[in-house]
Amino acid sequence: MDRRTLCYANSVAPSVVETLISASQELAAAGDHAEFGPPVSYVYNPLRYGSTAHRRYISAYAKPKVHAAFVGMNPGPFGMVQTGIPFGDVEMVRNWLGIDDGVEPPKQQHPQRPVLGFNCIRREISGSRLWGLFADRFGTAERFFAENFVLNYCPLAFLTESGRNLTPDKLIGPAMRQLISACDRHLRIVVDALKPQWVVALGVYAERRAREALSAEQPIVRLLHPSPASPRANAGWAEQATKALIDSKIWI
Repeated sequence: MDRRTLCYANSVAPSVVETLISASQELAAAGDHAEFGPPVSYVYNPLRYGSTAHRRYISAYAKPKVHAAFVGMNPGPFGMVQTGIPFGDVEMVRNWLGIDDGVEPPKQQHPQRPVLGFNCIRREISGSRLWGLFADRFGTAERFFAENFVLNYCPLAFLTESGRNLTPDKLIGPAMRQLISACDRHLRIVVDALKPQWVVALGVYAERRAREALSAEQPIVRLLHPSPASPRANAGWAEQATKALIDSKIWI
């Protein structure tokens, strides 16, 4: 069986996959209805225009009773914005996850931040670091996803008029509060379906939202976010993440 056949031949009980797909569609709709004002000029909703790729990801890899669910903040401009996959660096998604299509670029795009889908040649450093760590430790995507899953808390990417990326932690107001409520609900649905022993939050914001949204009984650990904007992450992120996961007894 080749990678593509294996990737889409997930034998998971349909209820888990269906639950996550339904939840992602609900979250995409919430993103569509959120109306943001300045400084936000452009909103990208990859759960909508990349829904086919995202469904393939869920169908291939979502399993119940995982060991750890890794939760990021929101889509990066050269990752999930392009591929519809969390931390979706094109090279890693294509070559390690085995998904290489399923994105229809949205009509409204910033001219300096086009959605090129799997034709994007820029690397998503956060994604190459995260998936690269998992590839080094587990070897294959199938081995990793046998006991893990990766998702983003917020489905949207936000850009200013100049094309600068805005992260959710920098946004306030009614639209953001409405979106946070939908994101909290989505996270609870996903965690209830996957039943992870651990929720691993990538960064301070993801940890804060996970602790707000989830039961106090759910074990949550924070890892340093792999973003190249972080000087600490640029000083051996994989080694730091590995040590933190071992120290937390998530990895042995």
